[in-house]
Amino acid sequence: MAVDFGIDLGTATTLICNTDGEVLLNEPSLVIKSNTNGQIVAIGEEASEMLGRTPEGVSEVAPIRGGAITGFNATVSMLKQFMKRVNRGAFGGARAVIAVPCGISDVERRAVHEAAHNAGIKTVALMDAPLAAAAGCGVDVGAPHGSMVVNLGAGICEAAVVSLGGIVVSHSIRTAGTSFDNAIVQHVKKQHSVAIGDSTAEGIKISIGSVYSGIDRERIEVNGRDMVTGLPKTAQVTTDEIKGCLSEPAEAIVDAVRVTLEKTPPELAADIIESGIVLTGGSAMLRGLGRLININTEIPVYIAENPIECVAIGAARAAEFMLNEKGKGIFGR
Repeated sequence: MAVDFGIDLGTATTLICNTDGEVLLNEPSLVIKSNTNGQIVAIGEEASEMLGRTPEGVSEVAPIRGGAITGFNATVSMLKQFMKRVNRGAFGGARAVIAVPCGISDVERRAVHEAAHNAGIKTVALMDAPLAAAAGCGVDVGAPHGSMVVNLGAGICEAAVVSLGGIVVSHSIRTAGTSFDNAIVQHVKKQHSVAIGDSTAEGIKISIGSVYSGIDRERIEVNGRDMVTGLPKTAQVTTDEIKGCLSEPAEAIVDAVRVTLEKTPPELAADIIESGIVLTGGSAMLRGLGRLININTEIPVYIAENPIECVAIGAARAAEFMLNEKGKGIFGR
């Protein structure tokens, strides 16, 4: 018998969930390969542990950017390995609903289809990620009622209004989690003359990152490389200065929410005022972001219970409908 899965093929992380709502895999969307013969050296968590520490002759490949495939062969190898892990190596009968950004092109959608088939997934259906996120956080997406979800991943932010099993309006921008990390890297380099890596910047964001001034002030020590001497150096950064460098990408996300609300039909807008806006994705946990959106829209904002897992869980819940002949066309394209 075929086994059904929901897959969130994200820029930073790939999650695979079964139809019982259990997350079977949560690993970085990362591949390390040899530059000489193209062989895969490491995938997922193993590749993440080698990040920034690789010797000459091997390179790091992030095969997914902004929810679209940029490295086809690397994506196939990564998906094949991940499916072996969750399906005990026998993935000939596996079927999957894969969540993709609603704004990607038909060519990019076909690339996801082909990569999944080449990885051994027998039947593939694609589902718009905001719709999957809404279903995964408990929203009744089939109801004649407007609900708004803002899915904040690593590479893309998608704000969407869903109703009657589909997306009514949406707006996406390539400003998301990695944009916050890049802003911290540039700030520390400019203000402290210290070069840090993306993983260090992400650690700062998680520890003391904030986009709202009401958060308690904190301070953290950061280790990096002195831009002048080239020697190891430690700098101290505060919540206030990190808030300042995160303000620009945070405002871009607020603007995306505003644009979506402006395009929303009046009847659905009235529903959203009542039900509020739900934030999903890893970047939804950035401190103060929900409060910032609330202040600028005057609409209640809620963070999903398991924001990182919502998309994969929602895709898995849709598998029963989307992977059967009678259900084709429901929830996706």
